[in-house]
Amino acid sequence: RVRSLVRPLLQSLAGIAAQTQADAVRLEALGARGVVVTGNLKFDVGAPEGARALASHLHTMFGASRPVVLAASTRDGEETAILDALARSPLAGGTLLVIVPRHPQRFDDVAAMLAARGIAHARRSQDRPVPADARVLLGDSMGEMAGYYGAADVAFVGGSLVPLGGQNLIEAIAMGTPVLVGPHTFNFADAAEGAVGAGAALRVADADAMLAEAAALVGDAPRREAMRSCAEGFLAAHRGAAERTWAFVAARLPPP
Repeated sequence: RVRSLVRPLLQSLAGIAAQTQADAVRLEALGARGVVVTGNLKFDVGAPEGARALASHLHTMFGASRPVVLAASTRDGEETAILDALARSPLAGGTLLVIVPRHPQRFDDVAAMLAARGIAHARRSQDRPVPADARVLLGDSMGEMAGYYGAADVAFVGGSLVPLGGQNLIEAIAMGTPVLVGPHTFNFADAAEGAVGAGAALRVADADAMLAEAAALVGDAPRREAMRSCAEGFLAAHRGAAERTWAFVAARLPPP
């Protein structure tokens, strides 16, 4: 519908660096010329500075010997589904469920959900050791996601149990955490499919399946280690987008 409008714009560019082959095909269908696939720049971003130290601090706060399942960047509707699933099948062995909503304006809403259900919980903002009887920690902080990933034994990446397309799972994989995603990952389709295919992530159908798979992974250290190894290989195979993109741009700049 927009091809006739966008073609002159696209054809006026010196070139286009696309993230995936599918993106390149769509751009070319719109009339673009000189499209080159350079890859996903997110693969070249390492762990943020201080992430490992923060992970160690959070791990101590959660309880050094306590297994941790993280539900990261959850969206509206997912927390309800996860807490319903937790009521049907509680995590065993004192496992702590950490829920970090995607949007800070929802922190208090999720806290109210936990209180209404009578679930013993703590909040990250309290910045003190999680009581042994707390089943859930509400991650009501900003800028600490890499630390949460590093402190978790298993991480579910949110926005994927509901049809919102999912959040970026590369950060979790880069921290060496076994990853679970739901059925809806169209925002990061190429990365999600690649991670699942490489054995670095697992896809689950719903909240019940997510908690069941997380519990199975918590109890299977060799399997978690195998997923970490697969993650290292997956990341290594996809790095280099920044260098390829710079080479693409540099070749099109005027000489000094």
